[in-house]
Amino acid sequence: MIENRKIRIAVVGCGRISKNHFGSILKLSDEYELVAVCDTDPQILEQHKLEYSVPGYLSLSEMLASEKLDLVTLCTPSGIHSEQAILAANYGVNVISEKPMATKFADGLAMIEACDKANVKLFIVKQNRRNSTLQLLKRAISEQRFGQIYMVQVNVFWTRPQEYYDRAKWSGTWDMDGGAFMNQATHYVDLLHWLVGPVERIQAMTTTHRNIEVEDTGVVNIKWRNGALGSMSVTMCTYPKNLEGSITILGEKGTVKIGGVAVNDIQEWNFEDVKPYDREISAANYETTSVYGFGHPPYFQNVADVLRGKAEPETDGREGLKSLELLIAIYRSARDQKEIGLPLNL
Repeated sequence: MIENRKIRIAVVGCGRISKNHFGSILKLSDEYELVAVCDTDPQILEQHKLEYSVPGYLSLSEMLASEKLDLVTLCTPSGIHSEQAILAANYGVNVISEKPMATKFADGLAMIEACDKANVKLFIVKQNRRNSTLQLLKRAISEQRFGQIYMVQVNVFWTRPQEYYDRAKWSGTWDMDGGAFMNQATHYVDLLHWLVGPVERIQAMTTTHRNIEVEDTGVVNIKWRNGALGSMSVTMCTYPKNLEGSITILGEKGTVKIGGVAVNDIQEWNFEDVKPYDREISAANYETTSVYGFGHPPYFQNVADVLRGKAEPETDGREGLKSLELLIAIYRSARDQKEIGLPLNL
């Protein structure tokens, strides 16, 4: 437990998503002290060393050996999250990992095992859970306002042009990145179990239009253990820009649709009963210029609270593994052209 001082954190990987991590650390400066950065690109590393006035390392192992750290946050390609998390755990350092926690189910399990063995915490970033719109929806579901949930529809209609995938050799590869479900729509896959509950079985189809290894378009049919049916439609080929990130839930006593470009706009909110917080719907909606939302700072606050012994983790390694299991099931179903039951047989 960390008391009476700031949490000493280092950022590993200074690419696209890292700005949300740097921003959260700066916003929570009473909780965190940024003490180092790490990146394999010397030019990018130098830029961030100068911007944040901290030491920079081309090697994670060198940084772990040289710096006294409480926590590292991994903003690196998904395919190396596991080996980096295990390395940090071996140094007794707590770990935040960006989504997805790994590209292989065995790697996700190995991360959890290593962190458990080293008695360090493993956190998996699921910042969309902190969106004000989804917090209201989660509350309504927890209070069983829908009654029995009948049908669920999730849409992710975004655009990622070829230039997006061409930015790095690892982008759009199976081993290091994963496709539209695992990378771009992973937070929406997370909603399937976080909001609706455990999934019983799925059936998926995927296809690829860009010049990449992985899928950029796919559909999944889903049956939950509670009897609900649903589907998820994902594409990164929407013209000319991101169009929609939405979830619709149809139940016995309620109907809700949260849409917008990234589940930021409650478009339908109807229940048989009435609650005082129903008046908060308009205030919960927000404008966003990014599909990432604004959930990183509250997520980092939860991490700080956990490390100080004040809270339980919102999404630890085991919670992150639930999404990874669904993702692997989707890919197995699409590859083998058959229905996949859960939990997975490993």
